[in-house]
Amino acid sequence: MEGAQQRVLIIGSVWPEPRSSAAGSHMLQIIEQLMLHGCAITFASAAAPSETRADLVALGIHEKTIALNCASFDEWVHALDPDIVVFDRFMTEEQFGWRVEEQCPQALRVLETSDLHCLREARQQLLKDPILKQPGDLNQTDIYKSDVYKVMAQQDITMREIAAIFRCDVALMISNFEIDLLTRYFSVPAELLLYCPFLLDMPDRKKWRSFEHRKHFISIGNFLHAPNWDAVQWLKKSIWPAIRAQLPQAQLHVYGAYTPQKARELHNEREGFLVQGWAEDALSVMAQARVCLAPLRFGAGIKGKLADAMLTGTPSVTTSIGAEAMHDNLPWCGVVADDAQAFADAAVNLYQNETLWLQSQQAGAEILQRCFNKTKQGAALIAQLEQANEQIGQRRLQNVVGRMLRHHQHKSTHYMARWIEEKNRNK
Repeated sequence: MEGAQQRVLIIGSVWPEPRSSAAGSHMLQIIEQLMLHGCAITFASAAAPSETRADLVALGIHEKTIALNCASFDEWVHALDPDIVVFDRFMTEEQFGWRVEEQCPQALRVLETSDLHCLREARQQLLKDPILKQPGDLNQTDIYKSDVYKVMAQQDITMREIAAIFRCDVALMISNFEIDLLTRYFSVPAELLLYCPFLLDMPDRKKWRSFEHRKHFISIGNFLHAPNWDAVQWLKKSIWPAIRAQLPQAQLHVYGAYTPQKARELHNEREGFLVQGWAEDALSVMAQARVCLAPLRFGAGIKGKLADAMLTGTPSVTTSIGAEAMHDNLPWCGVVADDAQAFADAAVNLYQNETLWLQSQQAGAEILQRCFNKTKQGAALIAQLEQANEQIGQRRLQNVVGRMLRHHQHKSTHYMARWIEEKNRNK
């Protein structure tokens, strides 16, 4: 993004909510890097705005509300003439990718995957299958290892998501585990996948609260995200009773955006299971807790709650899926455990053992520095995008599968959208 100012259009599936989800935070991190390199950014979405959305205008970003299945988008994007178009998740590429290609054929098309939705759904399906799991716990052989491919390969969402990756010039991947999965099992060329983890400012460790000035456990996560709701249920049913049996005065503070009534009904002061709902400042409440609990039994990508725990010096107990792709073979910043009793025992030990707690805190600082340093990772992202832009002609020539998929997309979703557009016009 050197020379003349680059125009970047980001088409969002939703308006970013950095205080509600890791995906919203990650989008703002990407935007920040683009702006630091002089890009003029327009963020467009067909979604309704929410109360907790980021104030993009205050950041110097132009906003545009767009409509699905409407030619008005074609006219607008042609006039905007962006150099780079970022599709926020594969559904957005399906809806607008062919329109962008028609109106702005020279624009670099970038897919922000956020995480692999098809991987998350496959793991959820495996978890629900009584043949493949032990009651209440993970079956690592089927959920974490390569056998998950067998389920993914049969899912419609997998074909849709991977097709969107092929149709774009590059896809931003937040997880090295997912890059390996796509290249090894789905034959996605490595050059289509750009590693883009969390891009974080390194914390001032002098501001971290000490072991003795912290108390209680914390669990946090957007309740609209299925893995988070499942984790809360597993905590309530199996893990928290085992912790309380050893720490009768302990409390678990459960936070999350969009808290449903079914979650509020789990609140029980006598059991120390306190459903607190929305946290105005997630880092603030995380910084006061002694241990973060993230018993994720399925999911994908990397986990914002665990990154927040590291940023605040809060050791964590999580599962293999929770820690996946987050520590680059460094020691975990706490304990990884995959069944309820082992998880509970690890949480109790970490809560009481100051030496282990301090070692875990130090491990978190080292993970942040190696894996999520904004300066290092942000520079790498921009360099990769610049290289992709310079090689766009050759990349498209070599991406035969992508060209084939775009050809057939114009014969299917293209004409379906045109039919809906005409139908709406004649109402």
